[in-house]
Amino acid sequence: MTNEQKLPRIERSHVLVCAGAACVASGAEEIQRRLEAKIQELGLNTEVAVYGTGCVGTCDLGPVLIVYPEGTFYVKLKPQDVDEIAEEHLLKGRVVQRLLPKDPSEHEIPTISEHPFFAKQVRIALRNLGVINPESIEEYIAVGGYAALEKALNMTPEEVIKMVSDSGLRGRGGAGFPTGRKWQFARNVQADQKYVIINADEGDPGAFMDRSILEGDPHSVIEGLAIAAYAIGATQGYAYVRAEYPLAISRLQTAIDQAREFGLLGKGIFGKLDFDLEIRKGAGAFVCGEETALMHSIEGKRGEPRPKPPFPAVSGLWGKPTIINNVETLANIPPIIEKGPFWYSSFGTETSKGTKVFALAGNINNTGLIEVPFGTTLREVVYEIGGGIPGGKEFKAAQTGGPSGGCIPKELLDIPLDYESLAQAGSIVGSGGLIIMDEDTCMVDVARFFLEFTVDESCGQCTPCREGTKRMLEILTRITHGEGTLQDIEKLETLAASISRTSLCQLGITAPNPVLSTLRYFRDEYIAHVVEKRCPAKVCRALIRYEIIPEHCKGCTLCAKFCPTHAIRGERREVHTIDPELCIKCGECLARCNVGAVVKV
Repeated sequence: MTNEQKLPRIERSHVLVCAGAACVASGAEEIQRRLEAKIQELGLNTEVAVYGTGCVGTCDLGPVLIVYPEGTFYVKLKPQDVDEIAEEHLLKGRVVQRLLPKDPSEHEIPTISEHPFFAKQVRIALRNLGVINPESIEEYIAVGGYAALEKALNMTPEEVIKMVSDSGLRGRGGAGFPTGRKWQFARNVQADQKYVIINADEGDPGAFMDRSILEGDPHSVIEGLAIAAYAIGATQGYAYVRAEYPLAISRLQTAIDQAREFGLLGKGIFGKLDFDLEIRKGAGAFVCGEETALMHSIEGKRGEPRPKPPFPAVSGLWGKPTIINNVETLANIPPIIEKGPFWYSSFGTETSKGTKVFALAGNINNTGLIEVPFGTTLREVVYEIGGGIPGGKEFKAAQTGGPSGGCIPKELLDIPLDYESLAQAGSIVGSGGLIIMDEDTCMVDVARFFLEFTVDESCGQCTPCREGTKRMLEILTRITHGEGTLQDIEKLETLAASISRTSLCQLGITAPNPVLSTLRYFRDEYIAHVVEKRCPAKVCRALIRYEIIPEHCKGCTLCAKFCPTHAIRGERREVHTIDPELCIKCGECLARCNVGAVVKV
């Protein structure tokens, strides 16, 4: 490390522009370029530094930027807003009020720490996102980075494993297996070579926790993996990352290069550890998130799971003892080593320790990444952090755990979000997908959607998963088309039990969960579909129709103009009608009518 690297320049203000995927997609890069140019034009470039940073979490407010040290939070920015921020705030010290977020009473929220989205969060895995520049190892070191690795290397491997075990950390990839115990299994095996792997093959629809951590704080994952390598005696690591995550791959590679340059990867790390890390890109198969399929993929084979045992901790990559931890699990390791296991276990519940990152999405006002202690209730997440349901609609259900999870109904809004409570309710924590659904959601259609995903992603190796899930999907499709019977519901339950009991890997074992949970809590909707041939949520196209209320129709012809099949008839200033034979139920008439004359029944 050179003296120049040890003493970075200190600026009056740091402006962090969120460079998470959602903000980048909505124009964050242009905003950063324009801000840098304006700062140069105003001669502030020696006083104000501008950096891209990891996902701040408030994905629905992007693009966002934060001005430190005060933490002023500007949201929903457009390129034309940049000049005003530079001239008013950065040059004259006056906050641009109109660009601040507002609370429900329309009062401005001046700083990011005061925003209700963050009020109940405890950010451990996400601690550096939105705080540091992810492409600067100096900034990571400045906030305490790699101190935990140095501390761990001054302990015995057994002491490190005990510390992780005492923390109660469980794998955040879905299964929730105790991390310390997993490391101990690999430690106990004698071998000439051992491996550690970062599982960044995040494939759940709507989940982006691991990608965001890699994009926003890659050094914390590298540090966590190096500690894991020391604990089990590994000298080589691999990061298995989806090829669809180019920004995460780029930043992780930058971080790996920087760590090597600083002597934090390679031979003689702090004089005590030889360990290096390479990236392997995955092709995007969902089943490769399963650890044995992932290892096959790294070995250059087809990404298919194999029966266990032997477990990877005994016989993994190329037959050697291997530990696979997901990104979020590893990001928790440095704070545990640094602050101690009992600090970490002070968060959460008796059996679910620490915090969990959730990707909050769906019908909710505040979408994005959140990190809360285990035991936080679903109601707190939906109404306090998430800001409630848009349009004043009612909460109907939450899908937890992604396509392998289950649906939690409004009667269980006070359920604590932890491993045991969710399992008891027929769902799982999973990797942390949390999709909120309002009153307009058809739960039969939701079950069909998630099952369609698992059918597409099944590797086809075992018959229960390959054939059984297809049969379930056929039945669900029949029901949503109004062709189902009561016997079909019984068949769904029989097939679900058989598939869960006999499938080879977790994809097949958990695939029926969405169907089983919706049958458990929303059985009346299935009955309405098959007996009354009615979709209560008015979603299933085969079971709905559009009508015009004569008393409301003004004869404006707007609906007729936009009807793609000319199914609407009527002259100007006359009541219109819809021909059911021609209507394709596209909903265009409902969207266009501005007097409430068109209804869906």
